[in-house]
Amino acid sequence: MSARLALLLAAALALCACRHREITKLERDEAASDSSEADFAVTVKEWSRAEGLYAKAAALCPDTGDYWLNLGVVRMRLGDKGGARSAYKSADAAYRDAADLDPANSKAVIRRIYVLVLLGRADDARSVLDKARAKSPADRLLRSFYENGGLAKMAADPALKSLAP
Repeated sequence: MSARLALLLAAALALCACRHREITKLERDEAASDSSEADFAVTVKEWSRAEGLYAKAAALCPDTGDYWLNLGVVRMRLGDKGGARSAYKSADAAYRDAADLDPANSKAVIRRIYVLVLLGRADDARSVLDKARAKSPADRLLRSFYENGGLAKMAADPALKSLAP
């Protein structure tokens, strides 16, 4: 009987741990401060310092895709392709979740497309764009991005290719 109780307790604890924890305002403020300091470190090309600060910001607010994207870019500058790929995948998930929570958030959709292109998944990026346009046909930003060939321009951009792992 005690083994069954222990198994039930372990299962309950595992399920409780699956919930996303709430991010406090203090954590968001600290992450924003770390990100701002990391932005400065990037301007003076202190890549290692910037990486640590972006990693800290992303750990504090894992739902903010920009922190993950910036972390991936800095890791590419440091030659850490595996770390960059991991950060880009986390950015993809964060942008996907942001777009799912707010379907009118076309900036999250376009940033997700950018990350997918970085990851070498242009077909997935095209699919994301098509689905977003179908959901919000009147969205000016998405329409402009589509009509101006934004996806093709991203895929052909040599600067973007240098950031791809």
